[in-house]
Amino acid sequence: MRLETRRLLDRAFSGLGVIAIGVMALALIVILTPIIVKGSGAFVFRSTVEHRKVMFDQWDRGNPQRIEADKAAAAEARQPVYDMLSAFDAELKAMPRKERSLYKKPLRELEKALAELLGPVPGEHTPVLIRQQYGATRWDRAKIKLDELLYTEDWDYSNPDALGVLVKTPRVEQFRGTALEPLFAYIKENISAMMRPRWTFYWQFLFDTSKDSHIFGGIGPEVLGTIYLTLGAMIFAIPMGVIAAIYLCEYSREGRVVSFLRICISTLAGVPSIVFGLFGLAFFLNTIHISNSKSVLAGSLTLSLLILPTVIRASEEAILAVPHSYKEAALSLGSGRWHTVMTVILPAALPGILTGTVISMGRAAGETAPIIFTAAVSVGRPLMPLEALSQPTPALPWNIYNLSTEHEAVDEIRHVQFGMVFTLVALVLLLNLFAIVMRARISKKLRG
Repeated sequence: MRLETRRLLDRAFSGLGVIAIGVMALALIVILTPIIVKGSGAFVFRSTVEHRKVMFDQWDRGNPQRIEADKAAAAEARQPVYDMLSAFDAELKAMPRKERSLYKKPLRELEKALAELLGPVPGEHTPVLIRQQYGATRWDRAKIKLDELLYTEDWDYSNPDALGVLVKTPRVEQFRGTALEPLFAYIKENISAMMRPRWTFYWQFLFDTSKDSHIFGGIGPEVLGTIYLTLGAMIFAIPMGVIAAIYLCEYSREGRVVSFLRICISTLAGVPSIVFGLFGLAFFLNTIHISNSKSVLAGSLTLSLLILPTVIRASEEAILAVPHSYKEAALSLGSGRWHTVMTVILPAALPGILTGTVISMGRAAGETAPIIFTAAVSVGRPLMPLEALSQPTPALPWNIYNLSTEHEAVDEIRHVQFGMVFTLVALVLLLNLFAIVMRARISKKLRG
């Protein structure tokens, strides 16, 4: 090959490499930016007086005097709304029965919208569900509820050649000429005084338990459950994976059996994760009965089988990358094979083993399918370490899926969904950062 052609190819491959890195960086930015922006909204947001009431009532958190002052100021701003409702109620009683029936449905919808925005009317019975005991706790949701209160929505299908068109009509038109007519303008002008929004840093989101199916509270049990499952998987996978790698590299003789084992390991690395989940259900729970039902132990064992091929291959490559002269020098000094492996080869291969291990931890932390059948539940309390042997747990991967697809109030908890995704991504990134730092320190020590 001519020198000029070789240089041209080198430049082309270098250019393609730079382009590939740029595309990858751009893809990460596109993917991570909305996760970071929306996920941070679970921690930093403008809370309303309703949020502060929830924190004080459910978690006994906050300054009582300041909260009482907030509640009093908000109640004063809301009182004209309730006065208008009382005046309209008296007006209804004076109406003929036929005319009164025309306002029955619109009034019911208005009262529902007011309850979702401001909470129940003072003096009424306390609802059973926590979500019905308070109004909008976040300012962004309060503005959405305000729009739903001020306008009714309907779909216009009059054009057969087009999709339906959303038509928004001011709700005040339903109560024109009644005591409720000024209510809508008053709420629109005084919504800030009624809700009293304030910037809040809710760092307890990482540790609080959820209330009323994640309508309130945090993701503490999910974070703890994810840590339990990940650490449990590594406790089982790391020893087995490293020992298997040592055997394949240092003790086995190349032959059909070893080749078959390597093929099996490579095949297991490509098996879909849902298959491991079904195997964990069939073997760990239904066959050997390690627990009476789903448990962290069963989920950890299933995850350990999932990541075991990755740990074996990473450890094997790290051991093979150790210079052969290290082994020869140790053996020439009279060291035995096992002593050489433990004192020379493994310390030199530790950075590579650690990198593969942490990558496996990241995969174990983010897997959903294996824990659906073996460990995960939608809602639960934080488990003590010994309870993990027999009890199921919430976990971030499963709860992200569950809250995004099956929750009855999916639009109300978008901040929880993105907060969980943000936390899971941050957890995986921290694990990889930990691997990079530890690899650098160990490599520095080995170099002396």
